[in-house]
Amino acid sequence: MLKEILPAVVDLSLEVGNFLKTEQASLGLSDASFKGRSNDLVSRADKEAEERFVRGLRAILPEAGFIAEEGTSTERGERFNWIIDPLDGTTNYLYGIPFWCTSVALRDGDEVVLGVIFDPMHAACFDAFRGGGARLNATPISVSEQSDMSRALVAMGFPYDDRGRMRAYLEILETVNSRTRGIRRPGAAALDMAYLACGRFDAFYEYNLNPWDVAAGDILIREAGGTVTDFSGGGNYIFGKQILCTNGRIHENFQSLFKEWRTC
Repeated sequence: MLKEILPAVVDLSLEVGNFLKTEQASLGLSDASFKGRSNDLVSRADKEAEERFVRGLRAILPEAGFIAEEGTSTERGERFNWIIDPLDGTTNYLYGIPFWCTSVALRDGDEVVLGVIFDPMHAACFDAFRGGGARLNATPISVSEQSDMSRALVAMGFPYDDRGRMRAYLEILETVNSRTRGIRRPGAAALDMAYLACGRFDAFYEYNLNPWDVAAGDILIREAGGTVTDFSGGGNYIFGKQILCTNGRIHENFQSLFKEWRTC
C-alpha cells in the first residue's frame, strides 16, 4: 500500500508547496500572527496549505486521521494518522529566507511509515516509505559516511517557547561546536533532517519540537541508513520533545555529549 500511495502524496506536496511559493510574493510580517504567547508565527498561507493537505490526504487514504499543526482537522484514525506541517520554517518564509518546506508523514500505529518533505525554493522533493529506501527527486539517497566526529557538520535549532533549560542547551552547543567541524542553524527542522538523510549534514539535534516537525524526517533518515533517538538514546522522539539524528556512525559519541541533559 505504501508504495502505491506515495506518488499521490508526492504530487499533493508539490501542489501545496508551489501554492506557498506563489503566495510568498504577496505576504509579509504584517500578514502573520502569533500562536499563544510564543514567538511562533503563523500566516494565512499556513492555514490554507494545511486545508489543502487535509482535503487531498483524506482522498488518498479515507480511513486515516490527522495530527496537524494548525488544527484544521482533529479527527483521529484507529490505525493510520497523517502528521502534517504545511509550512515548516514560517519565519524564514515571511522574511524571504529560502529555507522552508512542507512536511507530511503517515503513522501506522506507533510507527511512522511514509514521509514526504518538499522544498519548493530548490525544487527538491524528499520521500521515503518503510522498507523502500529514501529518495531526492526520485534518486536514491543515503546518509554520509563520516565516522570522525571532529569532521562532522551539525545542524541544530533553538526552541521558540521553552527556554527554561537554555543554559544547559547552550553548554551542549558549546561542547558540540568545539568537538565538530561546525554548526548550522537554518531554521526548519524538517528540512534539516532531509539534508541529513542525503548526506549534507552528519547530525541534527533540537528540543521542544512537535510531531509534525520531525515525523517525515524520521522515516527519511532511517530509510537512508541513519539513526534517530531522543537525547538519552531511546525511542521517544516523535512526541517526546527532543530528537537526536545522525548518520549512525557517530551516534554513540554524539549522544554522550547529552548525558548532562538528563540531570540538569
